[in-house]
Amino acid sequence: MTTAILIVAAGRGTRAGGPVPKQWRPLAGARVIDHTVAAFAGIGPMVIVVHADDMVHAADFPGVQIVAGGDTRAASVCAGLAALVPFAPDRVLIHDAARPCVPRDLIERVRAALDHAPCAAPALAVTDALWRGADDMVTGTQDRTGLFRAQTPQGFRFADILTAHRTHPGDAPDDVAVARAAGLPVQIVDGSEDNLKITTPADFARAAAILAARQTPQKDTPMDIRTGNGFDVHRFGPGDHVWLCGVKIAHDHALVGHSDADVGMHAVTDAIYGALGMGDIGQHFPPSDPQWKGAQSHIFLRHACDLARAQRFTITHADCTLICEYPKVGPHAAAMKIAMAAIMGMTPDRISVKATTSEQLGFTGRGEGIAALATATLVKS
Repeated sequence: MTTAILIVAAGRGTRAGGPVPKQWRPLAGARVIDHTVAAFAGIGPMVIVVHADDMVHAADFPGVQIVAGGDTRAASVCAGLAALVPFAPDRVLIHDAARPCVPRDLIERVRAALDHAPCAAPALAVTDALWRGADDMVTGTQDRTGLFRAQTPQGFRFADILTAHRTHPGDAPDDVAVARAAGLPVQIVDGSEDNLKITTPADFARAAAILAARQTPQKDTPMDIRTGNGFDVHRFGPGDHVWLCGVKIAHDHALVGHSDADVGMHAVTDAIYGALGMGDIGQHFPPSDPQWKGAQSHIFLRHACDLARAQRFTITHADCTLICEYPKVGPHAAAMKIAMAAIMGMTPDRISVKATTSEQLGFTGRGEGIAALATATLVKS
């Protein structure tokens, strides 16, 4: 079943202070929203709803559709849901951009609950005593039995929440309120204290500490080393050159693909996504999306490298083998290493590009196309 992601980032966040809304402010080496988006990477198609004035801030999310929000939160969510209709997802997770520390296991709890419930949302039971007050004085107490602190992502069957939003009058505090107004039952799943919503200036320091703690190996914890592999194939078609590992090589055919068909760069990109457990190029840059028609493959590779860095991984090595009868790769291998290194932010000595034939066997042996196999090694710092 397909799960789509809707990130709500159209708020102004004035209580958090700063020259720009909180979702665009720096946090732990990136922006708040960068951490939020990375938490959901690889799950499914994603839409981010932003304020019309913030479009300039949202220009660097490849593979993500950006939509202008409305005058209210409910209107913004409705606009985001409408943008997801062409993807026809079975489910959608709606999350506040200002919750950058959402743990992946919380996200998976919500997804798992949707296997048997139409709606699910994380929450924490209220454990502190509750007072009522006025003019800085306690005026009474409130029973906390059955009270919960709501969190996001809130998950829904897509068709149900789309209809609920389209028929809901006015605004709502969250999407659970919209669902309940439409008569949909909502299951509560365990939330997380780490899943704070940045609201005040002090919350930035707390969020930074949470993110830093995840990246700091605990005593006696083994080093986190990841290895991923990637494989890609493109057939030959009419043309006078091919792109291989970032280098344009004159040839009597071109490689055919939705993008520039750089088979080597695609394999390395998928190796990095694989090491991160974040799917493949097709999930981040759907071939059904016309904006990626003819796109240069360095966009995909840089995106994978950025995701690795956002999770505090260093790409220590990448190895790519091109499988073809022609063109000859050897004369261009050094240039390929330099090109890949520049895109990946590495030194060329940490990148290997080599070629082999298939001894005239199979489609590569018949000169029908090129295949590539790649491995990437990532180490968490």
